Amino acid sequence: MKMNTLYAAVSGIFLLGAATLAPAQTSNAPAGSTVTNPVKNAKVAASADYRADKDRIEADAKAAKEKCKSMSGNAKDICQAEAKANEKIAKAELENKRKGTPHSAYEVEKTKAEGAYEVAKEKCEDQKGADQHNCKKQAKADYKKALAELKAGNDKTASMDKKTSAPMAAPSSTNATNAGASTSGTVKSDQNKTGGK
Repeated sequence: MKMNTLYAAVSGIFLLGAATLAPAQTSNAPAGSTVTNPVKNAKVAASADYRADKDRIEADAKAAKEKCKSMSGNAKDICQAEAKANEKIAKAELENKRKGTPHSAYEVEKTKAEGAYEVAKEKCEDQKGADQHNCKKQAKADYKKALAELKAGNDKTASMDKKTSAPMAAPSSTNATNAGASTSGTVKSDQNKTGGK
């Protein structure tokens, strides 16, 4: 009898332990995959078109970088900066097409600003002394301004999204009083014109 109770207790503990550990297992999907983080446009992400577009972007970038090899000096540096910036922008646009989120659209614009800044810095290298310093300073100021405008536009969009999703509020008593006053004032002025009728 004691042996049956012991077997029952041990098997119960074993089954209970196995049952509690089963839900704790994690997925074997890699981090950032569409399994763990589904994307908005899953059909686009999994399609052959997406992969073909990504391969095309990489091939275009490679061809652009090859063209730069024949150049020399700062012209080569500018060419390489433009090629790198165009590749990053194209990849960000592809991701925006795939995800379709406001954040991915923000990333596209941010990437464009960063690319323009990198190219502008390289173009400043053609100048010397104070002109070069002022050119780089202006490029940085333009970059910061673009980021600030982008952030302000992003904040404005986010606040507009919140406003459109919020229920309509009832007018406050001051607005209702003012609205009534302006309406009655219009009626009174109309009565004065028509002789009080």
